[in-house]
Amino acid sequence: MKRIFIGMLAAILFCGSLQTKAQNDSITLYFSAEEMPDLIKCLPPPPDTIGTDFANDIMRYMWGKAQRNDPERAALVFRDAVWNYDSLFAIFSVPFGLEISKEGTPEIYKFMINSLSTVDATRVKPKAFYHRKRPFERFHEHMLTKYEEAELSGEGSYPSGHSQRGYAAALLLSEVNPANADTIMSRGFMYGESRVIAGAHWQSDVDASRLCAAIGVARLHTSQAFLEQLHKAQAEFKRLSVCVITPDDSSEFVNLADAVPDAILEIRYYSTYNFVGTRVDGYLEPVALLTRQAADSLRAVSDDLKKQGYRLKIYDAYRPQCAVDHFVRWAADVNDTLMKPYFYPDLDKSVLFDQMYIMEKSGHTRGSTVDLTLFDMKTEKEVDMGGTFDWFGHESHPDFGGNPKTGKYKPNSHITAEQFHNRMMLREAMMRHGFKPLDSEWWHFTLKNEPFNNTYFTFPVKKL
Repeated sequence: MKRIFIGMLAAILFCGSLQTKAQNDSITLYFSAEEMPDLIKCLPPPPDTIGTDFANDIMRYMWGKAQRNDPERAALVFRDAVWNYDSLFAIFSVPFGLEISKEGTPEIYKFMINSLSTVDATRVKPKAFYHRKRPFERFHEHMLTKYEEAELSGEGSYPSGHSQRGYAAALLLSEVNPANADTIMSRGFMYGESRVIAGAHWQSDVDASRLCAAIGVARLHTSQAFLEQLHKAQAEFKRLSVCVITPDDSSEFVNLADAVPDAILEIRYYSTYNFVGTRVDGYLEPVALLTRQAADSLRAVSDDLKKQGYRLKIYDAYRPQCAVDHFVRWAADVNDTLMKPYFYPDLDKSVLFDQMYIMEKSGHTRGSTVDLTLFDMKTEKEVDMGGTFDWFGHESHPDFGGNPKTGKYKPNSHITAEQFHNRMMLREAMMRHGFKPLDSEWWHFTLKNEPFNNTYFTFPVKKL
């Protein structure tokens, strides 16, 4: 009882200091801590140390320790551990699609600071009430972020303040930019996982924190002041995200090898193994470029499939307009049939325009479309898709051999059930992370919310 009283006193002092800080920094809390939901009444208690739930916590702790061996993931853990709003906003700036700062986005910044400051206060009471021992303390092991140990030792672990703040930020930013909600929420989820990997929190702490964030953000929606500031933030985002860009401007593109380092590049149009039979105009180097937004989503696809034992193999990404013009000139020369046996044996070249295999504009030129397949890390071979990239024919259609909507295979003599399943595995992973398929090519996907849906770029393909 004494411990609970001291904890409650600490909570009251913290909330008081938070309100003082809010006044000093011109932060407006939408509700006081007392007006927000009591999370002790909302949350289940943390798992005891003898049940299956705690066994899962231990297994996830061991999983987190294994993740520390990945240098890229470990670096994210250190970045996510920084406990201030500006660092949090910097982390979310990429999936959000806009840098968040007091000077550059004052309405969004105000919306986030006020909202998070209000929600943050709710974690204090349950942390003091349950006063759960943290993983690194229970196992007498160091955290990955050792510098945090002194500050966190003796402080309650349930729920996770970092995870609550990160997930609440994701929920709020998704309302400002709903088009990017999938990538924003994915980063919010990863933010919580970082605390498990660090050794600061149990998985059940993080899971409870996501519920805490949802409860807090739901309460904010009952505040008229919150709703008014949300509308201001949305209007500011809409105004600032209208990017003025010219067709020769590559500033919003990234090297795919940097954004998705696990991807294998086989840029067919830089080589002579393509339906033209020569290197295509505009491909100066064997690299792949994509808009930042498309590359971020493709990284999520890569991470997803890597867990299943696969890597992405890229055939083409951004395609300059001069390359499309090259295709048009080639198609007009009906006598050039050098690659006919490999890519269109059953078609007369004269019908390529009529059947829309070749067109004067391509979605690739807008920068958010990618042609790809899967690479099996176990066999070290491409996955058998029952057809080659750039094959001109019905066999390339995703619905050839089955129903893509249901994933049900239709027996036929051209494609096996396994090949159809492989196509669906790629398709489903791409769609999970914001890409839409093409109904005539199993390898072709475009970001649903592509940033430049009316701009056909002209700069050449070379490393940025």
